[in-house]
Amino acid sequence: MLPALVLASVLAALLALWALWFTVRDRAVILKQLIGGAVVEVALLAQIVVAAVALAGGHDVREPWTLWGYLVVAVLLLPVAAAWAFAERTRWSSVVLLVACVAILAMQARVWQVWTA
Repeated sequence: MLPALVLASVLAALLALWALWFTVRDRAVILKQLIGGAVVEVALLAQIVVAAVALAGGHDVREPWTLWGYLVVAVLLLPVAAAWAFAERTRWSSVVLLVACVAILAMQARVWQVWTA
């Protein structure tokens, strides 16, 4: 689970930095950033698969509902942020993408805490 978690976190952090750069430069989200969001989304989906396989294989977590809540909400955040960014063609689209990525990073930290507890 740790490699999938690290990969998703690093990709989300890179996308967050890219969105921050666009926010500071007063620019709207571009298609390349949305493609980057899709890459993060694939990493998050892979993380769900890895977690499901590990849990089916006997790994035990103390709070499974919390774990699955964070994993599922993290997967849902980027599509909502992408739709909002596509509709809002101002600097605020970059802010929305940035906030979504930071929220995903916070959720990844909680997933790590729940997984290793």
